[in-house]
Amino acid sequence: MSAPRVVVGVSGGVDSSVAAWRLVQQGEAVAGLFMQNWAEDGSGDCRAEDDRRDAVAVCGLLGIPFHFRDFSSEYWKGVFEHFLAEYAAGRTPNPDVLCNREVKFKHFLDAARELGAERIATGHYARIARRGDRWLLLRGADRSKDQSYFLHQLGQQQLAATLFPVGELEKSELRRIARDARLPTHAKKDSTGICFIGERDFREFLGRYLPARTGQIQDPQGVVIAEHPGVFYFTLGQREGLNIGGVRGRPAAPWYVVGKDVARNVLYVDQARDGAWLQSSELVTETFHWIDGAPPAARFTCTAQTRYRQPDEPCTVTIADDGTVHVAFDAPQRAVTPGQSLVLYDDAVCLGGAVIAATNAPLEQRLRTTPSPFKVSAA
Repeated sequence: MSAPRVVVGVSGGVDSSVAAWRLVQQGEAVAGLFMQNWAEDGSGDCRAEDDRRDAVAVCGLLGIPFHFRDFSSEYWKGVFEHFLAEYAAGRTPNPDVLCNREVKFKHFLDAARELGAERIATGHYARIARRGDRWLLLRGADRSKDQSYFLHQLGQQQLAATLFPVGELEKSELRRIARDARLPTHAKKDSTGICFIGERDFREFLGRYLPARTGQIQDPQGVVIAEHPGVFYFTLGQREGLNIGGVRGRPAAPWYVVGKDVARNVLYVDQARDGAWLQSSELVTETFHWIDGAPPAARFTCTAQTRYRQPDEPCTVTIADDGTVHVAFDAPQRAVTPGQSLVLYDDAVCLGGAVIAATNAPLEQRLRTTPSPFKVSAA
């Protein structure tokens, strides 16, 4: 059997199925590879075996070789241990970003090369272009499905070796192609949430690895409102799961998480969904990853996303000597969360991204135990 030129990461979903189908239609020498990134834990909640069967069926229909690799050990070390450490520190991590960098575009790429392939392909909604001798990561054509946010840690070597065959498609068109091609996954529901948690309860899952302690829920003035089951389970701006009933002297209105003090095990809440406690106008990041290898300038304007599917937010970026960046937004932002990713864009071009280290939100500044990186601290 001759070596494939392209190995497609077949996940058992409709997107990677159509990616493989399009490459076959283009006459490429293609093979499929299914990655198992999470070891079964006996709960029966992981859908990996169902997904694997679907991936095998798609490869069989397309007449391409099927390969399997178990990356669960690499995933645990490169992604999950970091995920737990971030939650233990009171931050909200984004494991999909690390999974792309540490597994899909590292170990998967290595496995494809061992099979003799020149390139890998995935079902991500993103595009790749070339400008001179540089590779660009572009948003997917379907803005509502664009996944460049999760791919911002890729570099020149990975982009040069990667194809995104569905990046030019709208999701509705992709579904039509899958149906017309009679792919077994054409009607399969899109996967959502964190891959290794699947359909199971998030609190129950996290509690297996991070023993939670009950503690006080307070308002920003320190008045005790209720009790929480563990600060790890909550993120900024969250409304669900607080289970705060009627509070004497307070309106019968929802409560929102506005801060966490992990050291004191206190969760802070307020009833103003868009109130000042959740607003920030500046942030600083950890070391920034530039897809091009370097920033476009020491100071420049562009747009940013601090969460997936967020509208473009205009901002001014200043590069620090240590490789971190300072971002000042044109308008205040709601619930910007340390641990999540800041991703910068120049129109459709993804410039890169980094983990958010801190913001100038009022409560975050008040709870700091180290000097503030912002010139003017909120009251």
